[in-house]
Amino acid sequence: MITTGIIGGAGYTAGELIRMLLNHEQVIIDFVFSTSNAGNKIYKIHQDLVGSTEMEFTSHINANVDVLFLCLGHGNSTVFLEQHTFSDNTKIIDLSNDFRLEADKTFNGKNFAYGLPELQKEAIKEANYIANPGCFATAIQLAILPLAEANLIKEDIHINAVTGATGAGTSLSKTTHFTWRDNNFSHYKAFTHQHLGEINQTVKQLQSGFDSDINFMPNRGNFSRGIFATAYTTFEGSIEDAKSLYKKYYKDAAFTFVSDEDIHLKQVVNTNKCILHLHKHEGKLLVTSIIDNLLKGASGQAIHNMNLMYGFEETEGLKLKANFF
Repeated sequence: MITTGIIGGAGYTAGELIRMLLNHEQVIIDFVFSTSNAGNKIYKIHQDLVGSTEMEFTSHINANVDVLFLCLGHGNSTVFLEQHTFSDNTKIIDLSNDFRLEADKTFNGKNFAYGLPELQKEAIKEANYIANPGCFATAIQLAILPLAEANLIKEDIHINAVTGATGAGTSLSKTTHFTWRDNNFSHYKAFTHQHLGEINQTVKQLQSGFDSDINFMPNRGNFSRGIFATAYTTFEGSIEDAKSLYKKYYKDAAFTFVSDEDIHLKQVVNTNKCILHLHKHEGKLLVTSIIDNLLKGASGQAIHNMNLMYGFEETEGLKLKANFF
């Protein structure tokens, strides 16, 4: 058994992380850190955990836990690690964007490996520090990894992706209020979303000569959770060639699957799956990618990374049923 600690325990991703770790056969949750909720029962904030745990949030930290999960806002993980020291034996999985890029991956002697299992499973197994990918970045990269690995991205990629309201976190803003989201749809950060950095980094890691643009249009949907992404680019082969390429690339993936049938978001909500679908139109290949932004796009992927780091079964704690009905 290993012990885990969670920093920033009141947010959506932390709530999902706690829920899954409570049911992980190899894990004991040592503490859930939240200064604003210290002394309160965890189920007071994460109400789905009523009857699952009597743990309380704490303002105290055990510096000797085996695994530390950082569920902090972007930029705050760096500040936190500057202020707190942990055992050399403590593995850290950061869910922010602080350490995802090559320029940022080394911090205070710690080298963070990029934690996309379908990209570099073996590196994750050997790592002590993991930078968990972003949610949009996960869905989009899984849509284009096989093309990049085969050096087949010849021109610009065009991506349109929609995320649910939980993608904005728990803090209320104009665009997260029910009255704004209900029966509404909008784009934001057109062509400039922060996840583009890690997407471009991965494509160039696999296809060093890539010099085209990745055009990304992120959208807000009027649903709670999930990401539905479509990406298209030129492709000279047949649809059978594309399916063979993708199925070969993901043949050993624990959570990423290629479907021959059209896909929809309910197939993945509440799971750690990514499901892909391919469609060829004239000279273009359209790849549809669906994930749960809180699980495969955040907490579920963090647990998958932990499982790889410790040699646990990849699916341990992640055998989840989709909210299909």
